[in-house]
Amino acid sequence: MSTSERIRIRVEGIVQGVGFRPFVHELACEHGIAGFVGNDSGGVFAEAEGDRARLRAFVADLERRAPVLAVVERINIEPAVPVGAAGFRIVASSTAPARSALISPDTATCADCVAEVTAPSGRRSGYAFTNCTACGPRFTIITDVPYDRRHTTMAGFGMCADCEREYGDPGDRRFHAQPVCCPACGPSLRLLGPDGAPLPGEPVETAALLLLRGRILAIKGLGGYHLAALADHEHAVRELRARKHREDKPFAVMAPGEAAARTLVRLDPAAARVLTGIRRPVLLAPRLPGAPVADAVAPGNRDLGVMLPYTPLHELLARRLARPFVLTSGNVSDEPIVYRDAPERLAAVADGFLTHDRPIHVRTDDSVVRVFRGRELPVRRSRGYVPAPLTAPRPFPRPVLACGAELKNTFCLAKGIRAFVSHHIGDLANHETLRSFTEGIAHFRRLFGIDPAVVAHDLHPEYLSTKYALDLDGVDTVGVQHHHAHIAACLADNGETGPVIGVAFDGLGFGTDATLWGGELLVADLAGFERAGHLEAVPMPGGAAAVREPWRMAASHLGSVYGDAVPDLDIVRRHRDRWPAVTAMARTGLNAPLTSSAGRLFDAVAAIVGVRDTVRYEGQAAIELEQLVAPDEQGAYPAELKNGAEPVIAGGDLVRGVVGDLLGGVAVERVAARFHNGLARAAVRAVVVLRERTGLGTVALSGGVFQNLVLLERVVSGLEAEGFRVLVHSRVPPNDGGVSFGQAVVAAARDRA
Repeated sequence: MSTSERIRIRVEGIVQGVGFRPFVHELACEHGIAGFVGNDSGGVFAEAEGDRARLRAFVADLERRAPVLAVVERINIEPAVPVGAAGFRIVASSTAPARSALISPDTATCADCVAEVTAPSGRRSGYAFTNCTACGPRFTIITDVPYDRRHTTMAGFGMCADCEREYGDPGDRRFHAQPVCCPACGPSLRLLGPDGAPLPGEPVETAALLLLRGRILAIKGLGGYHLAALADHEHAVRELRARKHREDKPFAVMAPGEAAARTLVRLDPAAARVLTGIRRPVLLAPRLPGAPVADAVAPGNRDLGVMLPYTPLHELLARRLARPFVLTSGNVSDEPIVYRDAPERLAAVADGFLTHDRPIHVRTDDSVVRVFRGRELPVRRSRGYVPAPLTAPRPFPRPVLACGAELKNTFCLAKGIRAFVSHHIGDLANHETLRSFTEGIAHFRRLFGIDPAVVAHDLHPEYLSTKYALDLDGVDTVGVQHHHAHIAACLADNGETGPVIGVAFDGLGFGTDATLWGGELLVADLAGFERAGHLEAVPMPGGAAAVREPWRMAASHLGSVYGDAVPDLDIVRRHRDRWPAVTAMARTGLNAPLTSSAGRLFDAVAAIVGVRDTVRYEGQAAIELEQLVAPDEQGAYPAELKNGAEPVIAGGDLVRGVVGDLLGGVAVERVAARFHNGLARAAVRAVVVLRERTGLGTVALSGGVFQNLVLLERVVSGLEAEGFRVLVHSRVPPNDGGVSFGQAVVAAARDRA
């Protein structure tokens, strides 16, 4: 007869809100194990009693058969004294002060719940808040840990007898699902008119009819309000643009299902997996000719941002419409997404409001990704991904807060081996966004029990994130150069520490020489860097005005190349009245800081070839230039490498090539391709020069310019052909949304020194 043994078990990782306790209960019953399981602020705890063989099999299955949403990072086991227990139970959660539990991201509605919601009959037929342990809201509704209903925005909805029965039944998929509800006890939908008064009829049905008539609706989703209009209704989409003050930036489109998405964009197997997976981001994919969407959805763009329904409400509306519809963040201009008080905040935009009474605790935008060589390339990491932690290459000696950049801001809190990069905050340009930033930091600190001792920030003294960091008391502050943070983020994204040759191509970052960097070649590890090369610097006439008006950068580059003998180009004629003043500004350096920015070089070329003289959103000119590239063009403009072992790429040579071809009548699509090819080849040659000096054979690519898949593919292919190992992003964006992660690991590396 075997002897009974007892063990204490602690499971760490994403194990709350994912059905882990019910899973443990079911597993224990299957293996004939006695004991209990519960949640606390550190994860899941359990005690298990049985014979040795059963216990071993039970522990092995804890990780091997974990629920689909669970991420088991660690299982710690220690012996305990047998007590002769019988049966296995789920016990009340502990509220011990030490907090290390992980919170699951919000997850798309599972197939079982979709089947319930869309069935012709049943208790949850047509119910927009259906969920179970495998799906539904998590991060956006949690107010505290451990993850129990009382610590969510569902606390005000008492369960009815039927939901209580499901919640308490170990054999039910809603066993201990915290947001469980039904029409009898849960949140409810309302459809309001533009004045906030209720509209008659079933809310989803009536909302669909309004959209079909060309109206614009605000729809309350998981992390805030979206604005919706039929994607193939040209007038409705143009009206949405006008009301939202979003003249050109592409809108995302929700397709009713994968088949409908395939009529809009080209999907390879990797892209299809991303589109249909549990995170349901907006996927940027090549637009198909004849895609049934209005021209105003994504003007001048070869790509289209497509997503599938990820809540029961979206599923019901999409099925009723049976056609794609625009679903874009519910905000005006540069403000963050609205998540409460929508009738007041969006009254000038929406013709109606499809809303509900389940509060949103954390506003969260949709995530946006591209696919590069079969892997995700994040553009915006938010809903569906946050707050899942990122594992750092090495532990953080002390807790860290990294405050991120000014644009596309995220923050990062880190301790142990984990880094919690926040949801997308946005551009820190107004009070509402800054409040979202500060409230988000406070929420993450409370959820994850992180009291930072080290605070990292950008070197730019005027960034609001920098000012926030420097105003904190009782912490050690660490300034991190912007492009070093980019390369460090790429290293940590790949689980590496360096050293590497880093290529950081982006818009602007404050350099250590007080100029504005952005086309950088660094020799870097996590702790430090050397600026080993860069794009040739040119004046930026008007400072920030040159970002909004790329023709100014064109004037600067043309003046640097041709002096007073600039050829008679269309761009010169278009700006004849202002050209002398702007070129004089560049020549004298008055209000014209020097910049080595790759982004500003793209702006200049885009303006020269006639793509765009002014922009309405960040990176617009460069994005539209990428869209023009002739894919079969192999030619490349040559660019000299100056300065020997510390190569300086002569961007003026690329500009000279562009001008020569334009004057020769070469098609703009060919010119755009030759510019991309020329810059890529120059970057590869510069890296080869640095390898000869340093002996390094690994290259890290980061910065917002590397969201450009044309340039990224050409640089990666060129480097690989030269025998380099190339690191690119897959967990955090290459743009400024990944800077906070880089700042955090740099601060930790210096803390270890």
